[in-house]
Amino acid sequence: MCSTCGCSQSDGTVTIQVIGSGEHVHLNGDGTVHHHHHDHHHEPHGHKHHHGDHHHHDHDSHGHHHDHDHSHSHKTVVDLERDILSQNQLLAERNRGYFSAKNILALNLVSSPGSGKTALLEKTLADLQGKLPFVVIEGDQQTTNDADRIAATGVPVAQINTGKGCHLDAAMVQQALHSLRPPEEAVVFIENVGNLVCPALFDLGENARVVIISVTEGDDKPLKYPDMFRDSALCLINKIDLLPYVSFSVERAKEYASRINPHLKFLEVSATQGTGMDTWYQWLTKQRGSL
Repeated sequence: MCSTCGCSQSDGTVTIQVIGSGEHVHLNGDGTVHHHHHDHHHEPHGHKHHHGDHHHHDHDSHGHHHDHDHSHSHKTVVDLERDILSQNQLLAERNRGYFSAKNILALNLVSSPGSGKTALLEKTLADLQGKLPFVVIEGDQQTTNDADRIAATGVPVAQINTGKGCHLDAAMVQQALHSLRPPEEAVVFIENVGNLVCPALFDLGENARVVIISVTEGDDKPLKYPDMFRDSALCLINKIDLLPYVSFSVERAKEYASRINPHLKFLEVSATQGTGMDTWYQWLTKQRGSL
């Protein structure tokens, strides 16, 4: 469980599928992995696999009892969170080693919902086809909508459906990588679940985090969600073609973000109009060449 927001995958499974292959991986709450193959491309929503009574938990046993010391309960939650983050960090380092061994550039794309992450990714893949080998890992709570859009570009993509979870973690990314098997010197885009809170806590083993905000959001986003901006290398300010129609100050957003992270770089783009995308591609190529 993530104590920041209360999300949990403990009562179900995380589903990972390579779009177009029929291959499914279920990452269970107890850490076990189940692989299988569907003849049909799509699976009805809500389909779950049960592997025996050992996957069922008595959730009532986790509740508070009046005769318990609440300070002890608080300590237990803190220790549990530390254990989860520690385990995630170990797996993130394994992912980092995998990326390093194959000379892969891995970028963790994070944002709130509706910022235009997927549109920006589609435009990037279409414009740079043939120039760099790409692989995409899509994170979402439900549906394969975004992964289907990426698959239409011809780029290999795996969809991770997190269920009740509001972020990707290193174990999910590790399983997706095993399914996709990206080539050496590839660029791996990890499009995280739309959320500016919990993804900030979970290292995925990426080379860099890219935070995307849009001018249709508030320019005070960096102040409201400082952790996400603190560890990001680049901030893409998207939908700048809408600036004449919204009350968003680009300079104020940059100033707020720079207070939190003085080393953060900014690029102003419009994924739909193509404005500023060349500067994003230059940054991407430079990162790829620096490995």
